[in-house]
Amino acid sequence: MSAASKETSRTYTPAELAARIAAIADAKQATDIVALDVGELVGYTDVMLICTARNERLAKAIHDEIHERLKHEDGLLPSRSEGVGESSWILLDYLDCIVHVFIPETRDRYRLDQLWGEAPRVDVGALDAVRDAS
Repeated sequence: MSAASKETSRTYTPAELAARIAAIADAKQATDIVALDVGELVGYTDVMLICTARNERLAKAIHDEIHERLKHEDGLLPSRSEGVGESSWILLDYLDCIVHVFIPETRDRYRLDQLWGEAPRVDVGALDAVRDAS
């Protein structure tokens, strides 16, 4: 895994990491979770995971849960994190997988799902073994 990590880090494929993060976000009440395989379209990541939180407080809670669970359970740290203060659009960059946590109004405004519409979707629900590990 190319994300900054501890010695005990677990190795995931980009799709497995997206499934792991999707499961954590889902358990924290994120909605409209979409994972896009953008590896053939951009050079900076393989999977873009997009989800919605009903408000800024929940967006921060989703960010915190993803960050803490991956740090403590998998030894993974994001290379950067942005937008936590405002919490209407939070970005976690795990290099192989970039996570966007939006509130509804911000997701509607930027429409990343449509912007990257040509990217194939990653079926994170099909990776049940990774979900069960979370």
